Amino acid sequence: MPAAEPSAMQIPTAAGPIAETLVAQGFDLSKKLVGAFLLVVIGRFAIGLVKKAIEAALNRQHLDATLKRYAESAAGVVMNLLLLLAVLSLFGINTTSFAAVFAAAALAIGTALSGLLSNFAAGVFLVVLRPFKVGDFVTAAGITGTVREIGLFVTGIDTPDNVRVYVGNNKLFSDNIQNFEANSFRRVELEAQLPHGVDPRDAIARLKERLKKIEGTVNEPSVEILRFTLAGPVLAVRPFCPNAVYWDVYFATTKAIVDAFTEAGYPVPEQHWSIRGVSELPR
Repeated sequence: MPAAEPSAMQIPTAAGPIAETLVAQGFDLSKKLVGAFLLVVIGRFAIGLVKKAIEAALNRQHLDATLKRYAESAAGVVMNLLLLLAVLSLFGINTTSFAAVFAAAALAIGTALSGLLSNFAAGVFLVVLRPFKVGDFVTAAGITGTVREIGLFVTGIDTPDNVRVYVGNNKLFSDNIQNFEANSFRRVELEAQLPHGVDPRDAIARLKERLKKIEGTVNEPSVEILRFTLAGPVLAVRPFCPNAVYWDVYFATTKAIVDAFTEAGYPVPEQHWSIRGVSELPR
């Protein structure tokens, strides 16, 4: 008798285990995708809440708008990076190597940009500590002028001859800073040379009377004998005035000195020497 043909149920096949494996892997991948989607949604929502909290905290500190923007951006980048690592970890990807790569890149960038980062750090301190603000007249890093902009890397200063100078924040912050606008008023310092034969007390009284009439002066002006020279006594003339009218009072004071001495009829100061002959010298 001919041999019976095997039935379909008797043919060995691997389709069943492969299908089961694919279904299991697909189900596992679906769970990971759903988990990743939920993690991204929840993470983005949490990042938004944290950024709002950071913004509110910075607003309470009354920090500069530029610094707040950079702080918020830096916090957002860090939190988004952590979220990305969490998503990769959910898919079973080892994130240790990514962290090592990021750390090495950060170290290399920090080493290459050490000067720039030092200016950045100094800029942050300038914004936080506020030794001066935009519009202040300062002397810093050897530059005297009006501050026009404070950046995170450089500060722009307009000199009195209207030249914009950009100074690196690290150099500026590490040097002495004179802020002429920090106090409500300042002192004008001038000198007046008196000729020989003029009573200094009369000159002082005349100058004080003139200085009191200058518009913008505050407090009692100071006029005292500063030193003596070959031409005669030198007076220190020091009126006080608000910062806004400093130069007006400065030039008005020089005019007051000229007018007071001219009105009094003081002669022009001249140096005097007494020359003796050899026979007149003491023995």
